[in-house]
Amino acid sequence: MKLFYRYKYFVAVLIGFALGIGVVAGGFFAYNFFYPSKTVKAGNYEAKVTNFSTPYTLPNIPDIVEKVSDAVVFIETTVESRNFYNPFIDDPFFRFFFEDFPSTPNVSKSIGSGFIISPDGYILTNEHVISGATEVSVTVKGYDKPFKAQIVGKDFDLDLAVLKINSTKPLPYITMGDSDKMRVGDWVIAIGNPYRLDHTVTVGVISAKGRPITISDKSGKQRVYTNLIQTDAAINPGNSGGPLISLSGEVIGINTAINAEAQGIGFAIPINTVKEVLDELKKGGITRPYIGVGLQDITQDLANYFNLKNTNGALISYVQPGSPASAAGLKEGDIILQINNKTVKNANDVANIIKNSKVNDILALLILRDGKQLYVTVKVGKKPN
Repeated sequence: MKLFYRYKYFVAVLIGFALGIGVVAGGFFAYNFFYPSKTVKAGNYEAKVTNFSTPYTLPNIPDIVEKVSDAVVFIETTVESRNFYNPFIDDPFFRFFFEDFPSTPNVSKSIGSGFIISPDGYILTNEHVISGATEVSVTVKGYDKPFKAQIVGKDFDLDLAVLKINSTKPLPYITMGDSDKMRVGDWVIAIGNPYRLDHTVTVGVISAKGRPITISDKSGKQRVYTNLIQTDAAINPGNSGGPLISLSGEVIGINTAINAEAQGIGFAIPINTVKEVLDELKKGGITRPYIGVGLQDITQDLANYFNLKNTNGALISYVQPGSPASAAGLKEGDIILQINNKTVKNANDVANIIKNSKVNDILALLILRDGKQLYVTVKVGKKPN
């Protein structure tokens, strides 16, 4: 012990020296691990050159933008309506006597984005971008004049639309990728025309997948999205319909909505959703089975009111006039208990059964009406677009 105290300063110096060597050696190892060097020969000379690029370095974003931006288009729509001086102006009898009755045209313009998906001029965008349009023009980079576009097919529920323009030469287009392979944290690029600022580029990451949101459109009708990609890449008014691009230069989503109450929260429709229905959209629209009813779940209060033993079933709250449900005699207040002998637990069960049916299928519904059970058959129809 006396010997230790005699040489304690010398021991401390040795320990410090050993720690210093360890730190230097560890740093040297880490530096060479993350930044490996290679030997370069030039004539009779050779030298080691450190490679500072790692597997995690982002690809050259300007190169990706340059590759795909020509296929991003600016969409401008014209919506025409009339301001009437008389509510009877569209009545044929009134028009017969007052053919020259004046009305003033009301013309409004709206803008959005889109992108070309094939060299023959098919374009993807949002349905809300072209909703109600009497004329659609598409501006393509490198062309002097806008193209007049035809609305080939659209779908309100998915908020998708396909346009077609005709060109004398092949058009630039973007390849569709696989949105299912994208992960939270992956880098993405948004390109669009916010506030008429054409070909604006923003960069961010995928913040989340499978986001459900509900947005009211211009007419007040609610559009329910169930499987959106959330991103922090800046998306502003006018970006709608533009592409969300992966670092491989492929479109993996359609920029659709922004959260007006938050910063850095935008949403896009996964491109795989588009690929599932693209052929149908090109043929004019998506065929959806429907029977034309509004439904709500059975709460405990409703179960007590209707003297039900449990909360199974779905209450019909609305029957659309002229629908298959109306033709079958279904009424508001009916409770659907079974469909094709399958017990209905809630309104979602009914929606899923109808969704998985085909147009012209026959559904046998066991319903409760005025305290009595009875069967009603409904022929599944095609949902109006």
